[in-house]
Amino acid sequence: MVERGERALRVSAPQTTSVGIPAVRHAMGYALREMGPVRGARTLLSMNQASGFDCPGCAWPDPVATERSVAEFCENGAKAAAWEATTARVDRDFFAAHSIDELRAMDDHTLEHFGRLAEPVHLAPGATHYAPIAWDDAFALVAERLRAMPSPDRETIGIGKGAVTLEDITDHAELIVVVGQNPGTNHPRMLTALEAAKRRGARIVAINPLPEAGLGRFKNPQSLRGLVGSGTQLTDRHLAVRVNGDLALFAATNKALLEREDRDAATLDRAFIETHTSGFEAAAAHWRALEWSDLERLSGLARAEIEAFASDAVAAKSVVVTWAMGLTQHRNAVATIREIVNFLLLRGNIGRPGAGPSPIRGHSNVQGDRTMGIWEKAPDAFLDRLRDEFGFEPPREHGYDTVGTIRALRDGLIDVFVALGGNFVAATPDTAVTEAAMANTALSVHVATKLNRSHLTTGREALILPCLGRSERDRTGGRDQVVTVEDSMAMVHASRGRLEPGSPDLRSEVDIVTSIGAALFGDDLGWTAMGQDYAEIRRHIERVVPGFESYEERVSEPGGFQLPRPPRDSRTFPTSDGTAHFSVNEVDAVEVPEGHLLLQTLRSHDQFNTTVYGLDDRYRGIRGGRRVVFVNRADLAARGLADGDLVDLVSVYTDGERRASAFRAVAYPTPPGCAAAYFPEANVLVPLESTAIGSNTPTSKSVVIRLERCAVAAGDDGRRVLSASA
Repeated sequence: MVERGERALRVSAPQTTSVGIPAVRHAMGYALREMGPVRGARTLLSMNQASGFDCPGCAWPDPVATERSVAEFCENGAKAAAWEATTARVDRDFFAAHSIDELRAMDDHTLEHFGRLAEPVHLAPGATHYAPIAWDDAFALVAERLRAMPSPDRETIGIGKGAVTLEDITDHAELIVVVGQNPGTNHPRMLTALEAAKRRGARIVAINPLPEAGLGRFKNPQSLRGLVGSGTQLTDRHLAVRVNGDLALFAATNKALLEREDRDAATLDRAFIETHTSGFEAAAAHWRALEWSDLERLSGLARAEIEAFASDAVAAKSVVVTWAMGLTQHRNAVATIREIVNFLLLRGNIGRPGAGPSPIRGHSNVQGDRTMGIWEKAPDAFLDRLRDEFGFEPPREHGYDTVGTIRALRDGLIDVFVALGGNFVAATPDTAVTEAAMANTALSVHVATKLNRSHLTTGREALILPCLGRSERDRTGGRDQVVTVEDSMAMVHASRGRLEPGSPDLRSEVDIVTSIGAALFGDDLGWTAMGQDYAEIRRHIERVVPGFESYEERVSEPGGFQLPRPPRDSRTFPTSDGTAHFSVNEVDAVEVPEGHLLLQTLRSHDQFNTTVYGLDDRYRGIRGGRRVVFVNRADLAARGLADGDLVDLVSVYTDGERRASAFRAVAYPTPPGCAAAYFPEANVLVPLESTAIGSNTPTSKSVVIRLERCAVAAGDDGRRVLSASA
């Protein structure tokens, strides 16, 4: 059996080193193929420079402007830029030659590699092909459909901050805990910061079910040691926590610290606890009542391993904890992060150099979106400032988050769906349910740079509105426009595209949004002025969003400016009583029935969010395919399976079962009872109704599944045939 459109899948041993010459070769090869030598050089040498554009990939912060290297990008950043700046185009001739049904039969990797969208297109009700549409006609169509809705509440948008700086990691932290995170693939520039910390003498602990090459030996391609030497061993300790066992691990560590305090009163920072916190006694009573046997079982770690981690924490004067979606996509995600905060509070590791919590954003402006109020539960204080600035009364009813949006689509409560970027259908849980739900809309609108799965899973009518990429020069209004971004550590800086636009028919995202606003409401709020001069938007932001005083002047400085973060800057906490609150979190973990496994979804190394650059994951030893499931060898044997067997993944939830067919089983060093597979291929297994308590985030990192020997060699979506060859 061979794969259609893919070479035969091959599996080898996972790597223990990351980056180095192979990463340089891979990144440059991809950039050359997509952009050509001249365009490629111009693009990459402008990326993450003070006078250039911000990487369209992750939100890892940049060094100060005077300390940036000529090549201030990583392998995946280079691929992200090349993906956006490709010379391939999707125009009216392409859509005339390919029907919707034909495009739906293609895999996502193929769809996105057709190239950049060149002009707006419209899928009329009942039509088989997208056809060109003028921009003004597209805006008028959106406005008409929005005005036709029975209630303005049938609209939707959905989407904290860390308390450390880049210098806290590179220059000050004595212990850095990387939990639920794979920097080598998801934000590789972080490895340079970890290397700087390591060479300064910091200790690094990795907490993750899988051993990841990016936290092993790092070969920095910008140093001689990295290119020709052995590189730098980053991780001092790897805790192979059970999937969904992080809450139990941190509760156990806090219990261990408390017990040491009982024996040695110098373990905890009592002065900090008494001055800056509340709720300690209740939390301490909770930890004392926990049983070590339960904590070991739920975390998947022996008490000796947990005590060793506690010793690391005690030995360090300053501790930073970083995390990503490996923590947030669990049912008990909120409780887990609260327990991490407890861990930091016990030794005063918040509000001083080299210490604090640091959530790492996997996309380049997620943090900035929230700062600007893009939240389905915008607080009244923010809405009041909007009212005062623009002279209208904003809706006070909460909107939908991602899961709420899918449910509303399913239930016929959304008439018009507008997506600003992304690939909603592929990125969200319960793929079959989401695809069916999207068909319930009267109009689906996607602002995008490339064709993807969501553009083919439409409402009864659809628009694709092509926009400028971040790397492209924006001359909206006849002048060079500047946009701003915010990184994971609250630095706000300018981004200026340097390339000529891929098509004369592209418009900026700002232009598209303000044009829709003007078509819908007229120019009541100054839509035209904001669309023609982005500085006008920033002048409004100065008066609406705290921390943006003198916005235009400060963002024009090289490197931009940092927003205030009270816990880091002043050890004051913006809570009702001005203190940090210890919390009591009931320790639990997903209970897995006999014969089942707990699956986490993850990225391959040749992937950014749902965008698949290639079919290899060289760090994990995968070549030429993606439908693989990583399983402990003993778990395979217990089910009568072996490495290389073809299996179906069947998820089990209260509302029934879901199936993803024809995955190659890969024996891998996962903790017993755990498994992993790539998204979006495995998203079909994630139940829509299974979400994190308190945040409603899909539980894509803890899905109960069983393995069944595959009866057929076809993918569950019918789009490809998989190889079982090793």
